[in-house]
Amino acid sequence: MAMTDATTVLLDLKKLVSQFVAERDWQPFHDPKNLSASIAIEAAELMEHFQWLRTDELAQLKNNPEKMRKIEEELADITAYVVSFASTMDIDLSSALQRKMKMNALKYPIEQCKGRAN
Repeated sequence: MAMTDATTVLLDLKKLVSQFVAERDWQPFHDPKNLSASIAIEAAELMEHFQWLRTDELAQLKNNPEKMRKIEEELADITAYVVSFASTMDIDLSSALQRKMKMNALKYPIEQCKGRAN
């Protein structure tokens, strides 16, 4: 069965990436420094797809299957490196994200921030 957001838990993704890395004996190269650099590099590659688009052109991307495929691939690369980084550093991503969102809620209270970008 194919993995989907509705049926996959984060641990499944960690196992998927870990197995891929292990099968290739890439563990020596997947240290925190290299993985953090890889996250940044892949994020830059994702940004390239939006580099010269005007805001009014963004909605058109969703109607372009080839461009969407490339964007999905970049996002998947970022996700793979994030998952690998979390595994390497023994970070529980779900707990980390939940803690960070609680901190963000305190930093950006709804009554002061709703509908505002600054």
